[in-house]
Amino acid sequence: MLTGRGTRFIPDTAEMVAARDAFLGAGHYAPLARQLAATAGTLLAGTPAPVLLDAGSGTGYYLEAVLRSVMDGRAFALDLSKFALRRAARALPDALCVVWDLWKPLPLAAGSTDLILNVFAPRNPAEFARVLKPGGHLVVATAAPGHLGELRDVVPLLAVDADKAERLGTTLGDGFEGVDKVQLQVPLQLDAEDMVQLVMMGPNAHHSDAGEIRAAAADATAAGGFQVTARFTVSTYRRRGRG
Repeated sequence: MLTGRGTRFIPDTAEMVAARDAFLGAGHYAPLARQLAATAGTLLAGTPAPVLLDAGSGTGYYLEAVLRSVMDGRAFALDLSKFALRRAARALPDALCVVWDLWKPLPLAAGSTDLILNVFAPRNPAEFARVLKPGGHLVVATAAPGHLGELRDVVPLLAVDADKAERLGTTLGDGFEGVDKVQLQVPLQLDAEDMVQLVMMGPNAHHSDAGEIRAAAADATAAGGFQVTARFTVSTYRRRGRG
């Protein structure tokens, strides 16, 4: 299902999606997937046939992990990239995967959703509040200060907002209250190809030359693997109101 973009955000390209699929498939960010799955499993325990929305699902990697921890979950995956959604549809045959601009009204009924997953993706607080049931939850994963700091000494990367997690609650507005925050530090041992995939799988790809990144990665790993630390914040918010 295509809706047209109408947004200032640039969809992930086929090359970016392929790089992400390879990097995530190697298990480098598996600790984050496990944390998201554990969080969702706890929040939805006892909820019959919960409805989940992955807003900015990408390839479906994180939603797939979450659904393994949720009994009888029904899932929707939205993303601006048709290339990412094709992979998500293959990984999540029972989910409804839709190419969608998250800044548009979401294609779900008001109060229809038990949990929204939002991983490194834009947030539409008003629409999130509309589609969530009162008492439903929003789980947000963001890069934390120091994320991939060692890599920044080798290649130019977009800056991580040091106050992003703290500002998140403010930007969500009065419709949400914070209930939990988990910090993750994930040490990574990368080869040159891993490094290239890591840079080229996200928004840095729009500002980087693949040849230059590949050359820098080769130099950085000439004496062996490259060590870097991924840092994440997983923040959980509850939709205010009574069901």
